[in-house]
Amino acid sequence: MTVGALADMPDNDTRGAFRLDRESRALLVDGAPVALGARAFDVLTHLDLHRDRVVSKAELLETVWGGLAVEEGNLTVQISALRKVLGPKAIATVPGVGYKLASGTAPAAPDGPALPDIPSLAVLPFSNLTAKPDQDYLVDGIVTELIATLTKVPGLFVIAATSSFAYRGRAVQLADVGRELGVRYVLEGSVQQAGMSLRITVQLVEAATGRSIWSERFTGELDDIFDLQDRLTESVAAAIEPTLRAAEALRSREKPQQDKRAYDLCLQVERVIRYTSKPEDFTRAFALLDEAIALDQGYAYARALRCWAYTIAAGGRFIKTQQARHIVPDAYALMDSGTGDAITLTYAGHAAAYLDKGAEVGLVALRKAKSLNPNSVAVLCSSGWLHSYVGEFETALQDINRALRLNPLDPNHGFVRSALGPILTGLGRVDEAITVLEQSYHEAPNYGSTVFQLILSYWRTGRIEDARRMGREFMRINPEMTLRYTLETTPFKHEPQLQLIREALPACGIPEG
Repeated sequence: MTVGALADMPDNDTRGAFRLDRESRALLVDGAPVALGARAFDVLTHLDLHRDRVVSKAELLETVWGGLAVEEGNLTVQISALRKVLGPKAIATVPGVGYKLASGTAPAAPDGPALPDIPSLAVLPFSNLTAKPDQDYLVDGIVTELIATLTKVPGLFVIAATSSFAYRGRAVQLADVGRELGVRYVLEGSVQQAGMSLRITVQLVEAATGRSIWSERFTGELDDIFDLQDRLTESVAAAIEPTLRAAEALRSREKPQQDKRAYDLCLQVERVIRYTSKPEDFTRAFALLDEAIALDQGYAYARALRCWAYTIAAGGRFIKTQQARHIVPDAYALMDSGTGDAITLTYAGHAAAYLDKGAEVGLVALRKAKSLNPNSVAVLCSSGWLHSYVGEFETALQDINRALRLNPLDPNHGFVRSALGPILTGLGRVDEAITVLEQSYHEAPNYGSTVFQLILSYWRTGRIEDARRMGREFMRINPEMTLRYTLETTPFKHEPQLQLIREALPACGIPEG
């Protein structure tokens, strides 16, 4: 008989100490016998035997079901049953991996954002049960597409993918996830593959209680992945908010028409450019996107993603603006195409604004994108940047703050927060701008736009030595940078910002040119 080490955890987290007698297959909780099904008992036994580590879902399915071909939903049913008798925090979820039997006293989670007045959801990374680690990006792509589509559902607050993915591989209590992200529901799941068939199993959980309120399995062919994603999204939305049952199928992005490999390549690019830190990442991204477009020249999202890759590469000073301007005509063509896809409009509009000084045209596209998808972090972030280019700082601040709220754990916050530099400076809150920019610099020290904004903010407050230190760093990142080049290429059109550039850069070691 083994004794579970759960007694010292809070009463609302577990029911108390449990005793597990493997010989008689009996479970006692707080000294009282508890009826438990055979499969649930076997799951608990395996977790107890390996309480020192995370046990993957694949291992549990193999061990408890003896190699039988069973659905992952069978496992989630048993985990839910165990949480009912042991308490919602007795078994920790490790998103994208499996479960771990909790022990000891869990530290109190910090208070998070207040719950929105509308249904709120975080979609955790799904487990890859395909037995193919190289398919992780495909599984991540399914989750990312699901999140992107759900953000379009009116009356639904959805946490962005990069915040959800921050929990990958961490042993977490779903109640803590809900509290940290400020959401009521958590969606978890897995993807299995047999030949060309995909099976996606999802479970919707009420975060505060750990109560499973809905689960479903979706099966389809890999060639029909878009239809499978749409059916998945419809069902999730309907389960969360019954009034959405009549909603028609939503399409998250324009899909390739000629070659499905183009979609696969775009998924790979999204992973490559998620962190704006290495020039070689962009070189690889450009090559993959060129290949995707060659496979399907009508694939609007691949073209838009190429616009975006060149824009952030230029914004980070990983390439010169002139090296990116060849994609500007395609950005305008995408905006003129009549597309109803918010991300395509966003990437194209931002490219026109940054690479061609076309902020006003870009804002037309961004306003349409925001009306199509008001909860998209990508849309809100670009909208914030573009409004700052033309000096509309209040609107810019609202958009960036909402992007940060929807994506509180984004590992790429260095890029997002960088926008607050010119915005807060433009509002006269320069000390706040410096605080945010310093944090952004710490998170992404090689992102050139942050270094550039720190020069201006330090100079504005009279911190001359700090401004010159950033000037040296700016020249390290951009050895050929000059004042003339900066003024010719900057997307900013607000005259006070331009005057600050004229004053600060030469005084901080940037050649006149």
